Amino acid sequence: MPRLLYLLTLCNLTIGTGAFVINGILGAVSTSLGVSIAAAGQAMTVYALSTALLGPLALLLIARWPRRRALVLAMAVFGAGNLLCALAPSLPVLFAGRALMGVGASFTAMAAGMVVAMVAPQMIGRALSLVFLGMSLSYVIGIPLGAWLGLEYGWRVPVFGVAATAALCCIVLFRAVPPDIAAPGATLTGAAAHLRRPAVLWTLALTLFYFVAIFVVFSYIGPVLLALNPMTNAQLSLALMGFGVAGVAGTLLGGWANDRFGSQATLTFQLTTLAAMMVVVPLTRGHPVLTLAAFVVWGVAGFGMMAPQQSRLARLAPQSAPLLMSLNTSMLYFGTALGAVIGGAASATIGVPNLAWAGVPFACAGLFTLWINTRNTRGLEAAAAATK
Repeated sequence: MPRLLYLLTLCNLTIGTGAFVINGILGAVSTSLGVSIAAAGQAMTVYALSTALLGPLALLLIARWPRRRALVLAMAVFGAGNLLCALAPSLPVLFAGRALMGVGASFTAMAAGMVVAMVAPQMIGRALSLVFLGMSLSYVIGIPLGAWLGLEYGWRVPVFGVAATAALCCIVLFRAVPPDIAAPGATLTGAAAHLRRPAVLWTLALTLFYFVAIFVVFSYIGPVLLALNPMTNAQLSLALMGFGVAGVAGTLLGGWANDRFGSQATLTFQLTTLAAMMVVVPLTRGHPVLTLAAFVVWGVAGFGMMAPQQSRLARLAPQSAPLLMSLNTSMLYFGTALGAVIGGAASATIGVPNLAWAGVPFACAGLFTLWINTRNTRGLEAAAAATK
């Protein structure tokens, strides 16, 4: 694997930590700013919508820039957003910082587009899983550490830490990325034709549905874990770390399974497992070992889906891969935003411990998109065979 992929992994670790560390310390944020937990939880919604709506626009505006300059700019904007959040005296200012972070998170789509251009087709799944490993590692390192720091020393401390780390990433990217690296930027050329293809649309729909399912719960993961089983600050951090370790394993396994069994079979197994765990999680209340076990399986299945999804899009339209991956990231964050909104509403009706059940219908909708894609693929193959 090219050594540059490991640097992109570390940058995604920073982005994942900054994006999601707030989920584990919502109670501290809400108390500090004088708002409810549900209101503070909408910081995830703001970040998600900004990434979904403004991220693709940012990619198009800098499509002709050298990739090194574009990557450094994106990371700098992400760091500036974190700094604004850390200084926020009120919820609106926090939301403004989260919106700025969302623009900078376009880094992840740029990195994915570079990976497709840098490695051989038969290695795309493993290469993408390596780069997205940084997001998974944020759940093992960044988010648990940030939650502990936030609960012990104040929620602003880990947010300041992410801002400083982002600044360091900018320096390393500028020194390590070749100024003339050959990788395409996101353009609209041919994109309209690809977006009329059912296979592309159903693939994007799957990302939307399964992220809604996941973030119905994960937007409120700290309160959910505490509602299922009372924990100390240290125990909560360890539980988040266990979930993150499962995510790392899932990311690596997802890339391997994609290259070994194909994306369709891999995704079907992963999404079925995810739906099953969403049914099980509320039933583990009062049994911390069972809760952790269910979340571990959840993490392996959920995190493992990103590499097969990105690989599907890359194979469907290699020349439009950067833009399609950006749109896939938009679906990811639309799903994240919807999940946060639905989770906030569901917590008032079915209760925080049962939030996972609100995500089950969306996981089932994701399975439906896979079935539709399989049926369409078989129809095309049959038509092609009939013309021979």
